[in-house]
Amino acid sequence: MFELQRLRPDHEPAVLAFERANRAYFAKSISDRGDEFLVQFAERHRALLADQHAGVCAYYVLVAEAGKVVGRFNLYDLVDGTAEVGYRVAERVAGRGVATSALQDLCRIASEQYGLQTLSAAASSDNVASQRVLTKVGFVATGPAEVGGRQGSRYELVLEPPGTRLAITLD
Repeated sequence: MFELQRLRPDHEPAVLAFERANRAYFAKSISDRGDEFLVQFAERHRALLADQHAGVCAYYVLVAEAGKVVGRFNLYDLVDGTAEVGYRVAERVAGRGVATSALQDLCRIASEQYGLQTLSAAASSDNVASQRVLTKVGFVATGPAEVGGRQGSRYELVLEPPGTRLAITLD
């Protein structure tokens, strides 16, 4: 139904459509990126791809039918086995477990493909849905944070190294 895909140049139109369609929805719980963000989107998209190519960030889009983007899931500042997590999902899929499932996938990718050991995230106090997603995935609140000029909480998740899950066999 949905697939988490690493950001590519050809995603640009679908990501821009996603941002435009959900701008008012996002502004209810996170800071609005402003008109300039949309006007300069092509340049911004190229810059994201350059950062990704340099290995300092990893950007993913959650893709639905016909290539429509319904979410963005990102790993920022990949340094010394750690990264910051950011994500957003379209209003039309919110509240259906989509963000939780995609964030679980991103955490697995973070561990398996990037060798990350710890992920951090922040959510504003207004963004109760995001706080719920983080805790469902296993993030633990570690203290206060400022998120786009709003009060919130910082979260952390220690990842299991790949291949460390115990296999249980039943006789």
